Amino acid sequence: MTSTDAATEGHEAAALLERTRALVDPHLRAAVASLPGGMRRVATYHFGWADAEGNPAPGPAGKAIRPALVLAAARALGGDPEKALRAAVAVELVHNFTLLHDDVIDEDATRRHRPTAWAVFGVPDAVITGDAMLALALRLLADDDHPASAQASARITSCVIELCAGQQADCAFEERGPRDVSLDECLTMAMAKTGALLGCACAVGALYAGASDRSVGAMDGFGREAGLSFQLIDDLIGIWGDPARTGKPVGADLTAHKKSLPVVAALTSGTPAAADLAALYEGPLGAPDDVRRAADAVERAGGRDWAQVTAADRMARAVHHLSRAVPDLAAAGDLLSLAEFVTRRSH
Repeated sequence: MTSTDAATEGHEAAALLERTRALVDPHLRAAVASLPGGMRRVATYHFGWADAEGNPAPGPAGKAIRPALVLAAARALGGDPEKALRAAVAVELVHNFTLLHDDVIDEDATRRHRPTAWAVFGVPDAVITGDAMLALALRLLADDDHPASAQASARITSCVIELCAGQQADCAFEERGPRDVSLDECLTMAMAKTGALLGCACAVGALYAGASDRSVGAMDGFGREAGLSFQLIDDLIGIWGDPARTGKPVGADLTAHKKSLPVVAALTSGTPAAADLAALYEGPLGAPDDVRRAADAVERAGGRDWAQVTAADRMARAVHHLSRAVPDLAAAGDLLSLAEFVTRRSH
């Protein structure tokens, strides 16, 4: 793909996400408005619709990638995307449930260039609001009279259990030494923590299109592999991303000693740089010079290159899965644009 092609596809995906947000936001806002006052206040702040005092604010909302996948999958398989709007909102609520909890677990103080919900309202309110969002997602599906709603609900609940398992594994890695986590373990964790929900979004869209079990499974595989590619790029951004764009300090993942995919690839490379990185990970990484040395060690040990190559390989696997569900990939243009968009980010 040329740089011109990538730019064109990026514009197409951005326009698609904007259209998705326009479709989904009214339903998402209505769902959030049904929450009791205290939780509603935390949720509207988290989504960027209000400031900490509850006043309307043009805050930066999320990209709406997951609801866009639901609608694009339904469209690619011949369904009516508008009939899948409730499901798309449910998936977005599940995603934001995970964000609220992840920010607490990771002690992240900023998201989308402003303080995280727990930093503003406290840990209990952030966790409880996340719980309410998950329940709200399931209520949306329970109230949906679409024939696929029950299957979608079952798939989402299974996905949430997998997400929790991935998060638990991620937390457990932090308690282990820098040389004690294998790359296979890390890939399995990332597939559960990130790939599962993107796969679920695509599968739910397929269900709402009335697709066969085979096509639903293939769509799930597409989303999972694209999700793993997404996580690899996200991990690279967590080390080398521009704080002005990410809204987080430079090298935030290194400072937190996160065993992200590029880091584990570097630590298990058997190179002298791997030993340097392990030594750095055994001490504090608060100083900018320490963070720079750790990032340099990851790169010298091959972690950066491995992550970039593996992201491309997983994207190729994703397209293979997609071709099983939609043999004429021209009909899946929106899905391909979204996949390219999330795996070609630089911030």
